[in-house]
Amino acid sequence: MEFSSAFFVSLLTLSILEIVLGVDNIVVISILSGKLPEHQQRLGRKLGISLALITRLLLLLSITWLMKLTKPLFIIFNTGISFKDLILLGGGLFLIYKGTHEIHNLVDEDNHKKEEDLKHVTLTAVVVQIGLFDIVFSLDSVITAVGIGHNLVAMIGAIIIAMFVMLFAAEKISHFIEKHLSIKMLALSFLLLIGVTLVAEGVHFHIPKGYLYFAMAFSGFVETMTIIAKKKVKTA
Repeated sequence: MEFSSAFFVSLLTLSILEIVLGVDNIVVISILSGKLPEHQQRLGRKLGISLALITRLLLLLSITWLMKLTKPLFIIFNTGISFKDLILLGGGLFLIYKGTHEIHNLVDEDNHKKEEDLKHVTLTAVVVQIGLFDIVFSLDSVITAVGIGHNLVAMIGAIIIAMFVMLFAAEKISHFIEKHLSIKMLALSFLLLIGVTLVAEGVHFHIPKGYLYFAMAFSGFVETMTIIAKKKVKTA
């Protein structure tokens, strides 16, 4: 195979796209792995991101089958609902439930109850949840990659590069989220935002991803500046 300049441009473009589309996935993995005992959290993140890589590669290698998922199964209010839409709806609703449930637990001051809940959380259960969400997020990113890319090798390379970036970023983001309560609350709010976006996509109401990522980035920036300002006040 000839690696022309067009190939590397496509690889770079798709890699950036996959990294950006993986932001919401990182937030979900960080929140879910944070439910595990501390000594299992890193393993949970690695297994979750490995599952994401495998899922995306398998979907990419099944492009013909993947495209069939977008064909309407039935029509509601003049809108065709496909299997992909049902997956997005289910994933979105579960994210909304999960975000609401975790926020409720976060504001619950019963620390003993929180410790008891952690004892019942297993690595297998968390990895399975991450794997299910990976399918939802993979559908979005892989279909987008297929839509703008024509070189299968470049698309596979971009997904692998994005997964390595996610592996590094998830570690840093997870520690930062767990260290700061306000950031954790913000991350859980992002779960609700992502869930609403997925539900909207499932009923064909398109919300530009740029708005979502800008809101997340801006909120994160403001909260980070607030944390820095508080530290400066304490040391003054």
